[in-house]
Amino acid sequence: MADARKVERPLSPFMIGPYYRPQLTSMTSIITRITGNALIVAAVLIAWWLLAAGTSEAYFQTVNFVITSWLGQLVMFLSLWAVWYHFLAGLRHLYWDSGRGLEIETAEKLGWAVIIGSVVLTVLTAIVI
Repeated sequence: MADARKVERPLSPFMIGPYYRPQLTSMTSIITRITGNALIVAAVLIAWWLLAAGTSEAYFQTVNFVITSWLGQLVMFLSLWAVWYHFLAGLRHLYWDSGRGLEIETAEKLGWAVIIGSVVLTVLTAIVI
């Protein structure tokens, strides 16, 4: 029969705040998951825009107004950043999967590379486009 004594177990690392000090690697991992899901919103908006283009001129004008509004442009710009961030974080994970870069200092440098690289690539892409 199992012992019914209360066992003191460590708290989950997802209890960020008073119990767990956020680390760069955990934060970048969480942001990778968020950007991956947020890219679904961008994909739906782009699909909506393309479907409207094939439907009618009036419907396309309505959808195009939404996409080209300041809010639509902001969503598209943030989606551009999400693409670059998610891409670079994926490359980082592939590097980790090869068994390299797992030291704490290297992992933090890679985290900063993903953050800074995604911002730089987003700005460069926005300038070119």
